Amino acid sequence: MFTIETLLTFFTASVLLGLAPGPDNLFVLTQSAIRGQSAGFAVTFGLCTGLIGHSLAVSFGVAAIFQTSAVAFSLLKYIGATYLIYLAWLSFRACAEDIVTKENGELSRWKLYRRGIIMNITNPKVSIFFLAFLPQFADPIRGPIWIQLLLLGGLFIVATILVFGSIALLAGSLGQWLNKFPRTQTVINKLAGTVFLGLALKLATAER
Repeated sequence: MFTIETLLTFFTASVLLGLAPGPDNLFVLTQSAIRGQSAGFAVTFGLCTGLIGHSLAVSFGVAAIFQTSAVAFSLLKYIGATYLIYLAWLSFRACAEDIVTKENGELSRWKLYRRGIIMNITNPKVSIFFLAFLPQFADPIRGPIWIQLLLLGGLFIVATILVFGSIALLAGSLGQWLNKFPRTQTVINKLAGTVFLGLALKLATAER
């Protein structure tokens, strides 16, 4: 269905896009530094689960609603911004003891996984990005467009897992050393809260 050249070009572009600073990889970075590599992987898989939703939305035309409807776009982005503010509040109020005793269990991994899903799904710019990016590599001559878009979405998710997984490994390793010092843990938490507030502001002021 796709030529090797097309797949390599798409995959390379996907990796480069994953490396570009943005809300998702910053989220993986901060959570990995605070809670460790497994937390970063949990967030990564949550974000990628959200990307499955965006891939389906683009393949079946739902994403076009966010591109054409100002109300739908604004509603979703404000929900996402509110959620980011909530995460910032959690980060600011957490102390070092909270990180060690409450955030390292299996339940917290599920919470982080769910946070990744919510954060990704409530960002309408991801759907619009997919709507603009994926069709560039599809061709009606190769078969049904919706199947091609789903396959491209899947390949984008693979690239995202590789990039975000690498970020989780690196940030988690650094965080393990930094988190040995209670004061450093508190500083990292405040920094994460500041990042969340910045991302919330960026999302709330985003235009279609």
